[in-house]
Amino acid sequence: MKRLILLLVALLAGLGAAGQKLSISTNLADYALGGSLNLDAAYGVARHWSVGAGAKYSPFEAGDAPLIPETRLLRQRTFSAGTRWWPWHIYSGWWMGAGLRWQEFSEGAEAVSETTEGDRFGGSLSAGYSAMLAPHFNLDFGLGFWGGYSLYTTYACRSCGRRLDHGSRTFILPSDLLIGISYIF
Repeated sequence: MKRLILLLVALLAGLGAAGQKLSISTNLADYALGGSLNLDAAYGVARHWSVGAGAKYSPFEAGDAPLIPETRLLRQRTFSAGTRWWPWHIYSGWWMGAGLRWQEFSEGAEAVSETTEGDRFGGSLSAGYSAMLAPHFNLDFGLGFWGGYSLYTTYACRSCGRRLDHGSRTFILPSDLLIGISYIF
């Protein structure tokens, strides 16, 4: 019985030593500026590398955003996957990232009746800093841009369905203003 308990303790201690590989985070700036619900998960695959995936959802109409009412607002569903390189160690200090992103969007505002809807897909580059607040909590700062291809349709108003324009074009846009909090398992 003693050997079984020692074996169990050794196995559990070994699992704990490999810890802090998984992180779950949310971007507080997305909530404040556009009311976007968001969640990212990342997994450390090596000392300097992590891979991750994330999703954003913003179902709100113009005027519903907490800090920017009556402005042009982006309703969106965005999914992304990518990697980060950490010069010192994963989940601490500076990082640089790259990834792929797809977004279904609808842009419009109360003052302007014109609405543009469509899909965007492309690649992103980002950089930032992750400050350790406690053993399992980090405060993250970062900025990113993404570019790619957009398929769009522009309507005269949100509900009339009268199409003004449609087509495709390339784009470069900011992808994230990151002020987030992470929990690291």
